[in-house]
Amino acid sequence: MNPFPYASDNKRYHTWNYHLRNHFGHKVFKVALDGGFDCPNRDGTVAFGGCTFCSAAGSGDFAGSRSDSLEKQFHDIKGKMHQKWKNGKYMAYFQAYTNTHAPVEVLREKYETVLSQEGVVGLSIATRPDCLPDEVVEYLAELNKRTYLWVELGLQTVHEKTAQLINRAHDFSTYVEGVEKLRKHDIRICSHIINGLPLETPEMMMETAETVARLDVQGIKIHLLHLLKGTPMVKQYEKGLLEFLSLEDYVNLVCDQLEILPPEMIIHRITGDGSINLMVGPMWSVDKWTVLNAIDAELKRRNSFQGARHLELCKKGEKRINY
Repeated sequence: MNPFPYASDNKRYHTWNYHLRNHFGHKVFKVALDGGFDCPNRDGTVAFGGCTFCSAAGSGDFAGSRSDSLEKQFHDIKGKMHQKWKNGKYMAYFQAYTNTHAPVEVLREKYETVLSQEGVVGLSIATRPDCLPDEVVEYLAELNKRTYLWVELGLQTVHEKTAQLINRAHDFSTYVEGVEKLRKHDIRICSHIINGLPLETPEMMMETAETVARLDVQGIKIHLLHLLKGTPMVKQYEKGLLEFLSLEDYVNLVCDQLEILPPEMIIHRITGDGSINLMVGPMWSVDKWTVLNAIDAELKRRNSFQGARHLELCKKGEKRINY
């Protein structure tokens, strides 16, 4: 096996940027939007309060302002991104809150608005697996036939005790059902997991990554838990339920996770960062490039790469699993 499968991106893992350049033939970047949605875990549909780590902005702290129209958000964020990249096309990214938590006619109006913007080549929708009713999935299937579509599903952890502790308000079987609904229509899925959740050990975090490695998902976002002021998790931190990972421990854990993921799985994100003005910790996470460079250096030190131990994982059972 080629030990440098993503050499054109100078990485030892399958980066989102590498994938998009190969798929489209040019630079594509996400434009993060706030579609004005709520969350069923906040509005009482399934629970109140939201996940304990989730910010007041519904994990859309870097998205546009919901007080602005989608057109204005798109052009404002696009302009900021072009300060970094002169040329490129756009993935419209509905990031904040739960972006399928509305009737289909509302979703259609919002999604079609951004798809009509010049230069938009695709759509990424962040949502929950318990917000995929049949009529919504049917519309997503329609979109999947005419644009480049990703649906991002928040898993965070496969451990039910942790899920209850963070008030996720859905179980793992619901997540698997959501994956199956989308994959029946060949819709690409990106799973979100979080390293460093309260009371989780490195072994538990590896179990979450191993489970994702066996599921029929095409991408993953590996987040570092970063604690933000004003979130319910601050109280858990004050009670001693949460200890921050060190940079060294996080880097080693991520490299271990990358080694067992399928080599074709796209790594959309490999750390987490939040607003420095809201950050409680770990403070080292604010310097994202230090984290990314440390991961690159550790993979090089190991002479390893994404998928290096995936066959070993597969020998423990079937590559794709059902629950």
